[in-house]
Amino acid sequence: MRYYQVGDPSDARLALHTDEGSYDLTAANASVESFGDLARAASIADREVDAIAAKLAESAPELASETIADTTRAPVHADEVWAAGVTYHISEQARQEESTMPDMYIDVYEGGRPEVFFKATPNRYVGPDEPVGIRSDSEWDVPEPELGVVLYQGDIVGFTVGNDMSSRSIEGENPLYLPQAKVYDRCCSIGPCVRSAASVDDPHDLEMWMTIRRDGETLYEESTDTGEMVRSVSELVDCYTKHNAVPELSVLLTGTALVPGDGFTLREGDRIDIGIEDIGQLTNTVTVV
Repeated sequence: MRYYQVGDPSDARLALHTDEGSYDLTAANASVESFGDLARAASIADREVDAIAAKLAESAPELASETIADTTRAPVHADEVWAAGVTYHISEQARQEESTMPDMYIDVYEGGRPEVFFKATPNRYVGPDEPVGIRSDSEWDVPEPELGVVLYQGDIVGFTVGNDMSSRSIEGENPLYLPQAKVYDRCCSIGPCVRSAASVDDPHDLEMWMTIRRDGETLYEESTDTGEMVRSVSELVDCYTKHNAVPELSVLLTGTALVPGDGFTLREGDRIDIGIEDIGQLTNTVTVV
């Protein structure tokens, strides 16, 4: 099952999409306005989110597909977004190439403790079709397509698509500049939906792809598979939640294997399309912040 946040902020609604159709769950129960509300209800009832949603769908009106396509917003209002790095071999290579201290990334790639870092708060990330940002003081900027894990009270309840925007020039100058390279206005996007964890057979067996276009011309188009991860989803989640006061609803991005070459940097107006099999496609344009 897929869950979408639709409508404007004054009329937020949670939509469920299944093979049978799309349904307005908020119309069935006004207290369920978001995926967070649904996850909370499932936690209280000690049931899966899909079971609660299926019950609501019995009395929910159907939604036209155009309603979801035209009004989709960030699918969750996550209190925090975190991210993991150096989880794929190509990511480790890219970080070495950009860095003045490449041995640090080899140590993380081969080490027992993964790199997990804070990424964004709700006022720093955007949803589908909203502009993601590149810093005006950065010279080398890239998107990073990633599988996002949606957590409720630290437990995995779903998956989404994420874009972990990165200033490679700032981080490459010195690894201690990582927060500035990663955390800024519009530094992240998530969407277009949440795919329930129960409906994903194996998060390590999903095709992932990214296309970057400028003025209608395709500049980058590559794909990979989440099976190329050298860390498991459960391992990354455990590292994030252990010894950490995690919020009620959060998203953990799990790293990237799709990195444009050294000669590429994003420009204002570029279009980024990121897709993950069985979840969906996240589209954003680029703006300078």
